[in-house]
Amino acid sequence: MLLVSCSTHAAPDGAAGGEPRGGGDLGPNVLVLDPSTPGIQDTLDRIHRQQEKAQFGTGRYQLLLKPGTYDRLRIDLGFYTSVSGLGLSPDDTTVNGDVTVDAGWFEGNATQNFWRSAENLTLRPASGTNRWAVAQAAPFRRMHVKGDLTLAPTGNGWASGGYIADSKIDGTVTAGSQQQWYTRDSAVGGWSNAVWNMAFSGVEGAPAQSFPDPPYTTLDTTPVAREKPFLYLDGSDYKVFVPAKRTDARGTTWGGGKPRGRALPLDRFYVARPGTSAAAINAALARGLHLLLTPGIYHVDRPIEVTRPDTVVLGLGLATIVPDNGVTALRTADVDGVRLAGFLVDAGPVNSPTLLEIGPRGARKDHSANPTTVQDVFVRVGGAGPGLATTAMVVNSSGTVIDHSWIWRADHGSGVGWETNRADYGLRVDGDHVLATGLFVEHFNKYDVQWNGEYGRTVFLQNEKAYDAPDQEAIRDGSVRGHAAYRVADSVDHHEAWALGSYCNYTTDPGIRQEHGFRAPVKPGVRFHNLLVVTLGGGMGHYDHVINRTGAPTVGSAPIPSTVTSFP
Repeated sequence: MLLVSCSTHAAPDGAAGGEPRGGGDLGPNVLVLDPSTPGIQDTLDRIHRQQEKAQFGTGRYQLLLKPGTYDRLRIDLGFYTSVSGLGLSPDDTTVNGDVTVDAGWFEGNATQNFWRSAENLTLRPASGTNRWAVAQAAPFRRMHVKGDLTLAPTGNGWASGGYIADSKIDGTVTAGSQQQWYTRDSAVGGWSNAVWNMAFSGVEGAPAQSFPDPPYTTLDTTPVAREKPFLYLDGSDYKVFVPAKRTDARGTTWGGGKPRGRALPLDRFYVARPGTSAAAINAALARGLHLLLTPGIYHVDRPIEVTRPDTVVLGLGLATIVPDNGVTALRTADVDGVRLAGFLVDAGPVNSPTLLEIGPRGARKDHSANPTTVQDVFVRVGGAGPGLATTAMVVNSSGTVIDHSWIWRADHGSGVGWETNRADYGLRVDGDHVLATGLFVEHFNKYDVQWNGEYGRTVFLQNEKAYDAPDQEAIRDGSVRGHAAYRVADSVDHHEAWALGSYCNYTTDPGIRQEHGFRAPVKPGVRFHNLLVVTLGGGMGHYDHVINRTGAPTVGSAPIPSTVTSFP
């Protein structure tokens, strides 16, 4: 195994971390491999054995493959493990084999295959089909599969949601048992099967619009897209490529020459390691450095402050920020072009009013030409231990693009209970012209998504209401039974959303009635397309309507969706 190594500068307060020159020391949990590295398969298998069942463990790993061809390789990804190629194009790094996620560890059930990723590789699957049976927080980005791709586990057991972007699958994608999925700005040779909610935007070869039978929502383009920054090798130097913004995007950003964007040398990044203080990170950011979070868990006693325009904060191996003493984990100023990508925020045991803030309250600057993007940034309340927050993520900056985020109040794990890991709101959007592509928000005590800004847009939502509501009264919203999964404020005049799904599974009190999954003002400028609600668990609670008082109730014990194709 090869590890990156070269000199680093000391952090401002003497903690671990610094500014690497050319390559940098990315720490012991970043493994940089090339085709001649001895024992690659044994190393990969060892990490997988350690991480396969470690759903709430502390291990974090980033696997980086140098450009070249890797023969007869099988990369099984467990929890908190990311694999990426180090080329400028996925086709620079070819694996003759598989990058696989399956569900043998959980008796064939893939609904808990969270927190892992694959990026920037070309695969030639050994059997002709690569298996990627995942649930939330498991992006498949910038990948080229020279064969087929299946999204279901072996045996076609349960699977629940995922995300593909900027990828090319030469063959057919078989969704199998996947209940919902979102694919953005990609190319597929074909698509097979849909259960409840399959959404596509900007995907060449996507199935035609046909919701609800079969439940395909297909948009020809994505309104605004800018791909996630990624680490790559330019000769022997490490750089971070920051892709350019696209409007009305369609297809991949690679394959037709050099991608559009800018390259940042790694010596313009402050490379943090677990143990680096928030004070040290903030001092580096204030000096104009970008931030690279190497794998591990970072406790912060004050917010990480991103104050300069065009700052990149990039996590490797699901680097995790835990706010201590009820602080906010990270917040940005009202500036252009901040890029937040590839990390997890985990609530601490003291209540944080917010965990992640994009722009200050009252932000009003126009960032449409150069928006802030939030990509593969995941927020968790509970599960790894008691966690508390009032609101998980708040977006104040106009024009922000949220591109794939799972905001989760835990329904299982450690420190879970209606009050034990209380979090009233998942995502609150106060800024205008905010776009969400691939939004997963689940189990909050009140609204999962609360949208107050004008001209908001969402393409795809996957939601479950909180399983553990103790009774009907606990979730009463004034005179309404149950807080909506997605609530657009009555003051909003313009909003549009596509492919939103909400599910209930009230395990504590199955007699709970949820008035609706979605709530919005009835105005000409507020429009919804292709909505559904589903009762899970053999009849554990029911919806009376889909949106407001429109849509049939869910009835009986079978998980049969109630749908609305257009509202109002």
